[in-house]
Amino acid sequence: SFPLQSQLSQALNGLSDRAKEAKEFLVQLRNMVQQIQENSVEFEACLVAQCDALIDALNRRKAQLLARVNKEHEHKLKVVRDQISHCTVKLRQTTGLMEYCLEVIKENDPSGFLQISDALIRRVHLTEDQWGKGTLTPRMTTDFDLNLDNAPLLQSIHQLDFVQMKVSSPVPAPPILQLEECCTHNNSATLSWKQPPLSTVQVEGYILELDDGNGGQFREVYVGKETMCTVDGLHFNSTYSARVKAFNKSGVSPYSKTLVLQTSEDTQSEEQTLPFPVPLERSQLRRMSPFSSTLNLQPSFPGRSYFELRSSAHQLSLHSSLQSLNSAGEPIAWFSFDPASAHADIIFSNDNLTVTCNSYDDRVVLGKTGFSKGLHYWELSIDRYDNHPDPAFGVARIDVLKDAMLGKDDKAWAMYVDNNRSWFMHNNSHTNRTEGGITKGATVGVLLDLTRRTLTFSINEDQQGPVAFENLEGLFFPAVSLNRNVQVTLHTGLPVPEFYASRSAMP
Repeated sequence: SFPLQSQLSQALNGLSDRAKEAKEFLVQLRNMVQQIQENSVEFEACLVAQCDALIDALNRRKAQLLARVNKEHEHKLKVVRDQISHCTVKLRQTTGLMEYCLEVIKENDPSGFLQISDALIRRVHLTEDQWGKGTLTPRMTTDFDLNLDNAPLLQSIHQLDFVQMKVSSPVPAPPILQLEECCTHNNSATLSWKQPPLSTVQVEGYILELDDGNGGQFREVYVGKETMCTVDGLHFNSTYSARVKAFNKSGVSPYSKTLVLQTSEDTQSEEQTLPFPVPLERSQLRRMSPFSSTLNLQPSFPGRSYFELRSSAHQLSLHSSLQSLNSAGEPIAWFSFDPASAHADIIFSNDNLTVTCNSYDDRVVLGKTGFSKGLHYWELSIDRYDNHPDPAFGVARIDVLKDAMLGKDDKAWAMYVDNNRSWFMHNNSHTNRTEGGITKGATVGVLLDLTRRTLTFSINEDQQGPVAFENLEGLFFPAVSLNRNVQVTLHTGLPVPEFYASRSAMP
């Protein structure tokens, strides 16, 4: 009997646990009843307040419209009353003249009549002429030409619903770094991450950040949709901190937990050739110093790289890539426009180096390359320029507005230009009007110096205006906005222009 008693006791323990859970669940449900009642009262009060605010606004508008009607009413009365007064005076004068003439006609003294007849006849004709055409026509209508257009408001009222009061979709949850897939090899680090398993919020992309290997400021090293990235060219024997965040249209998630990575000790001289395979005609430049604005992504994990270099060689070495530097010692970038992030109205051709638009409104297109450090210069040649449009050139964040002129929001720094002059624009603020515009065949240059944190523009190889923007920091993508009256072609991999190179060489 003891085994059976033990079994029954165990079964009762399980049942007791279920009963305890049920009691706790009932408490939770009763709390929900109370919470629903409280939330209902609060929500009703909020709804009444919102509707009352609309009613108050409508009453204020009603008072304004009534004031306009009253003003029109007073104006009409004044015009009519003035005309009544004027006409009354003239009628009194005319009637007096008529009575006087009748008395003269009755006068029996012919000599006296002859003396005044001519003057009196002229005065009668003059008075008759003063009652000419239009004098006896009302100067004001009695109608009130104030038709109230209430159809749009009525439609909005009918469409007013709770769906308009719901908050927008939430921002993503913080990504989770997958420690088992994160590793270092020599002076490279591979990072892997994922969304939380139960997360249902849509993610548009990720931003990976590393510090400088010495506990310094974090910098963006990757922006894209992929969930794995390899960063090359880090310092040997250094400790790096890495973190990642996700973003969508609603905003950016909090950061993931920070991962600390240790690179290997340097066992090779920097002068030694370190070959690695690259695709024919296009290779990716591996970093030669931390945060020199280059990022290598493994071919199996495509994303947005910081730099791409054209190369006809099957092999690229550290030694040979040192030849691909500009006069300031920075890597030279080749890149094209990015169809993936551009507005749908942008039209691409010439291997995504030439763009125009099928809309009369300005649309934005970004370059495929983002920069967070270094000295970078590119040009745009004006292939077509009709009807004096205002194309804009500059740099922008990845989430810049795509359906407005570049510089309309706070995520773009631009110069817009017509056929006579140019302006700088950021956050819809226009500054530094400068004479000198563009025509078909002109060349616009954009020089981004993230060492000095400045942005400078040129037209036909001459600097246009002063330094356009200063104190720039973060990740910037080349950007253009244009409409169907403009076509431009991008030219990259260019050395720093002479006007800036000579200034940079000054002590």
